[in-house]
Amino acid sequence: MSLPPEWLRVLRRGDVWAVELHGVWDLAAGATLDRLLVEAPPAPPDDARSLELGLGGLSSLDTVGALLVRRLYRQLAAAAGDRPVAVIGARPAHRALLDAVWRAAEATTAPAAVPRRWTDRVGGLGAATGALARSAIDLVGFFGQVSVTAARTLIDPRRLRLRPLVYHIEHVGLRALPILGLLAFLIGIVLGYQGAEQLRKVSAEFLVVDLLAVSILREMGILITAILVAGRSGSAFTAQIGTMKVNQEVDALRTIGLDPVELLVLPRILALVIVLPLLTFYANSVALFGGACMVWLQFDMTMIDFFVNLPGPPPDLLDASVGLLKAPVFAVVIGLVGCHEGLQVSGSAESVGLRTTRSVVEAIFLVMVMNALFSVVFTALGL
Repeated sequence: MSLPPEWLRVLRRGDVWAVELHGVWDLAAGATLDRLLVEAPPAPPDDARSLELGLGGLSSLDTVGALLVRRLYRQLAAAAGDRPVAVIGARPAHRALLDAVWRAAEATTAPAAVPRRWTDRVGGLGAATGALARSAIDLVGFFGQVSVTAARTLIDPRRLRLRPLVYHIEHVGLRALPILGLLAFLIGIVLGYQGAEQLRKVSAEFLVVDLLAVSILREMGILITAILVAGRSGSAFTAQIGTMKVNQEVDALRTIGLDPVELLVLPRILALVIVLPLLTFYANSVALFGGACMVWLQFDMTMIDFFVNLPGPPPDLLDASVGLLKAPVFAVVIGLVGCHEGLQVSGSAESVGLRTTRSVVEAIFLVMVMNALFSVVFTALGL
């Protein structure tokens, strides 16, 4: 089987074996040409000293045809071995198209995988560590910038924009109540069930109330709330400010003399500082109610008995409620990371998505780190 003569002809001129292309090599004929080149590629004889690919007979050539010509050339070069393959007779317009298409095809060809050495892995680790250090320094600098703006606003309260503050309080706080309540209730049920099962083995079921109070009020309530707010509101801050950065709205604010930190960042962080302790208290209450429901089902303990047996006056109440002291710090961390990543968007929709994902990961990581530091400090202080 061979290609039809109106498309391809094979000639022998002495020691030269020539393949001449004719007619129309375009999208319409592309499917047929592709199939025929795969099924019956022209093979040069062994006694030919050189090969030629003649393009003078082409009457029409488009991008698809240029790719097919490139495939035919690569087939001939592979079959020729050490023998040269010359491309001759192309019209100037066809030559320009072939050069452009072939360069693009070579550029998009994936390079061969190079085995990584251990030095490359160490270098990659060092580069990642340096990038992490630079990100930490940038975040600390951004914290200083926000602190200066907050101090300036404290000196002149008229600079604080109440309407954005109330708007973010509603979106961060009120609209998070349903999902936060559901999660907290389920966490309370799980902790109540698992705690009761473990305490039952040592006949210490009466300690389940203390277990729930300490675990929820000290650790789980604030962690659930902070992680939910980081994933819900922190990512929203990054996406909103990042989209404004892509649309050059942040640059427009600077052009007309407005401070983006004062206008965009400070209301969001203040809203988080105000709302997160309230959300934590709400999550604690709902989680305790979920635990009380599970204890009531397992031990036939009434709701009144459950809440009466909760840790009472100080210092027990302080020990169980220490999670509320973490909320403002976590709020500042989440707000800083979300707004900082939004301002780092580099001008594309892809950058918005990458920065949004990064803000959630960084915020949750820093919340966990800060929670560990709080645990160490509170233990050292005897709280």
